[in-house]
Amino acid sequence: MGAVRTSGRRRRAVPWIVLGLWIAVLAIASPFASKLGDVQRDRAVDYLPASADSTHVARIQERLPGGEATEMVVVYHRQGGLTEGDRATAAEQIGRIAGEHRLTGEPRGVPSKDGTTLMYPVASTEPGQDEKARDALVNDVRDIARGEDGLSVDVGGPGALATDAAEVYNSLDGPLLYTTAAVVALLLILIYRSPFLWLVPLAVAGMADYLSMGVAYGLNQAFGTSVSGQSSGIMTILVFGAGTDYALLLVSRYREELRRIERPYDAMAAALKGCGPAVLASSGTVAAGLLCLLAADLNSSRGMGPLGTVGVLCALVAMLTLLPAILVLLGRRVFWPLVPRYGSTPKARRSLFTAMGSSAGRRPLTVLAGGAVLLGALALGTLNLPGNLKQEDSFTSKPDAVAAMQTLAEAYPERGTQPITVIAPEGRAEEALATIRGTRGVDSAREGRTGDGWTEISVLATAPPQSAGETATIEALRDTLDGSYVGGPSAQQIDLKDTNARDRLVVVPIVLLSVLLILVVLLRSLVAPLILVAAVVAVWGAALGIGGLVFGPLFGFEGTDPGLGLLSFVFLVALGVDYGIFLMHRMREEGLNGAEPAAAALTALRTTGGVIASAGLVLAATFAVLTSMPMVQLVELGFVIAVGVLLDTFLVRTYLVTSASVALRRKVWWPGALSRQPAAGGAELPEPVSEPVGMR
Repeated sequence: MGAVRTSGRRRRAVPWIVLGLWIAVLAIASPFASKLGDVQRDRAVDYLPASADSTHVARIQERLPGGEATEMVVVYHRQGGLTEGDRATAAEQIGRIAGEHRLTGEPRGVPSKDGTTLMYPVASTEPGQDEKARDALVNDVRDIARGEDGLSVDVGGPGALATDAAEVYNSLDGPLLYTTAAVVALLLILIYRSPFLWLVPLAVAGMADYLSMGVAYGLNQAFGTSVSGQSSGIMTILVFGAGTDYALLLVSRYREELRRIERPYDAMAAALKGCGPAVLASSGTVAAGLLCLLAADLNSSRGMGPLGTVGVLCALVAMLTLLPAILVLLGRRVFWPLVPRYGSTPKARRSLFTAMGSSAGRRPLTVLAGGAVLLGALALGTLNLPGNLKQEDSFTSKPDAVAAMQTLAEAYPERGTQPITVIAPEGRAEEALATIRGTRGVDSAREGRTGDGWTEISVLATAPPQSAGETATIEALRDTLDGSYVGGPSAQQIDLKDTNARDRLVVVPIVLLSVLLILVVLLRSLVAPLILVAAVVAVWGAALGIGGLVFGPLFGFEGTDPGLGLLSFVFLVALGVDYGIFLMHRMREEGLNGAEPAAAALTALRTTGGVIASAGLVLAATFAVLTSMPMVQLVELGFVIAVGVLLDTFLVRTYLVTSASVALRRKVWWPGALSRQPAAGGAELPEPVSEPVGMR
């Protein structure tokens, strides 16, 4: 009796202890989580390649007298031509700006040939590296430079564009979190059909997100891990998406165990024992895939790896500790009105996944070939992807800085309106200036600040910004200037494109190898992991292809973010393998229990299909939230990942992986012991049983 009483006390105490520990952890993390926004940086150097010319230019400019310069262009425009009054207004406003702020030189107006536009390039070292001070400067210039009676005034240039981008990223935190939580809540209500149950995993995911913010801040302070608006947003998406996936799997198994085990504590222990290894393996695979981004040269991609990993691991810890504790404390009543009674059996009915599995099992080679042809055809859409995204096309709406850039492009088609910055050694500045002026495609060049052994030279090209002509001029300058660095906004876009191409060649093989090795260890096979990896690569190509079919014609996007290919690959491979692990792990379990290969494959699909489908819908919906954001690169990334997850969930896992497993039979486990193990019996095609929880 004493042992029974001790066991009962443990059952009552353990959940309360876990809950208490979580309260303590969140209390400790709270001061750090609230500071994450303070270390978030969205400057050019936070997104640029670590070793690129343009990055060196940006960092050296920070060390020049006055520090980093905020460059702007004030654009005055009247459709029918500027009047004398317009020019007087412009001169008065620019004089006021120069009087109220410390500028790096006297602003000079440059009129357009058609007389409709007058631009004043202005720059100030007043803000330095302080982003809030930069934004205050830009907004103050906008308050001063205003038009009336048909005169339009826009403030553009790199500084204004950075302010507009920062405003967008700063506005993402609240809407992104609330929209994600609302989408997950709606799907959980539909999946669980309970007025209470959906609140538990959603609340736990919220606590995991708060913890991840504290951990991310700690990483930044301890190791200097970069935190950008993009990476922190993706971290939130991963916490809610991956965390809800793990919750769906655990709750499904817990409900199953409650039917055969009387006490909720014991049922939860059995559920954790049953699905815990698969959840640990899947989260480990996602984390390993994301950490491969540390091999990227692009600062934004490299910073996203640790933050994404933090999000996944915080979600994992919360769903395997806090969620079970709360569910045990609430007992069976949390499932109301569909309470799983002890000793009851679910109503038997033929599930959707039984039917899908049966069709794949009858003609596996036909299904496999048809699916491969479909994915291949969709992948051809990548040929229709628009070119690289330009700065002015990176917003879904048109902020002030973009309006200024568009006006400049129309009014000054014969010359550049965005400076190219050259940083030359101080002792060779005159030689560098002469070489620059003699370079084909250069309109003008003048010296700027000097300090710390370097001289700043501002160059204007004869070609418009980010055109083929300006690109050729930048490349010519880099070829002819020895020991100097060539940067500026247009050079940054070139470096982003080149570095993303380099990162794909480096990171993609590392991700594939890492994921493959984890799968080999987990599944004790070589063939099964190769099938899963090939499947997720095919899904990535098809999802990008669908993006190519809709980005330009349907969404009206003028370009594709250079990092879309790499980031979508890492996320789709890491997250897609997640579901493959759930399916293959159950298939292997059935095989070890003696089932024939076809029966094992179809039973695995029947028993895990509902949970995988539910998880896939939730994950796709969370990434689809990004399509409501006002940045084109976020919309593109969210769309491709959401489409890829849906393809993976409803086509690849249900049909192609199952068909390949049925067709290969025991060879799917080669060279593991299961490939040589004789069958102990079991029907070739399993009888229909109840549909798994999660789709009921």
